[in-house]
Amino acid sequence: MRITKKQILHVAHLARLELDAAAIEKFAGQINTVLAYVDQLQGVNTEGVKPTSHAISLTNAFREDKERAHLETDKALANAPEKEEDSFVVPKVVG
Repeated sequence: MRITKKQILHVAHLARLELDAAAIEKFAGQINTVLAYVDQLQGVNTEGVKPTSHAISLTNAFREDKERAHLETDKALANAPEKEEDSFVVPKVVG
């Protein structure tokens, strides 16, 4: 599979990018190199190989969840610079 300059221009247009002729040539070459490698990988025999999501096995490093009593509202708000009833008062960040 090869990508054409027309396809690069189309994607650039969708991404609202302005590309000069040199950039188009450069991207076409780079993308075609990647696609050629993917085509090469398509030929690898994967018969009997289990699908994986990672190249190496990963383990979860988090602690086990344990149900505990929640912090009481008065204690949670004890050091709050500003509070209103049972809530923290924070600066408005969205206009």
